[in-house]
Amino acid sequence: MNKSILYDYIDACELIKETEEDIRNHRKSKTVQDKVKGSNPEFPYQPMNFPVTGILESPILEDEEEKLLQEMKINAKQIKIQAEKVINMAPMRMQRIIRYKVFEGLTWSQVAAKMGRNATEGSVKMEFLRFMQEK
Repeated sequence: MNKSILYDYIDACELIKETEEDIRNHRKSKTVQDKVKGSNPEFPYQPMNFPVTGILESPILEDEEEKLLQEMKINAKQIKIQAEKVINMAPMRMQRIIRYKVFEGLTWSQVAAKMGRNATEGSVKMEFLRFMQEK
């Protein structure tokens, strides 16, 4: 399993949220308004403006766009699941290191401080690099 997918985890999670929002926004009806000129049907014939409201639809295009958005969402979910499998296979200590370094974006010295137990910046970094290189 490719462990470098861990770096895509955060982006995949965000892409899922953004795509779901795009799908919700995409499904909203698009209302258009305009005015037409006319006259009173009875005497005295006076010019009048009448508001006209309607819904703009393009079902073929919208269906295709929604399918693409759904595909993007599915692909992002697959990446998220693959990354979570890698994380679940890792030892607890490595899961913490991954969380601090990859997900929270801390520096190696900050990760070492959070890990405690006399962990140093170099030792935590080497532990992570060894894990990433293992098959």
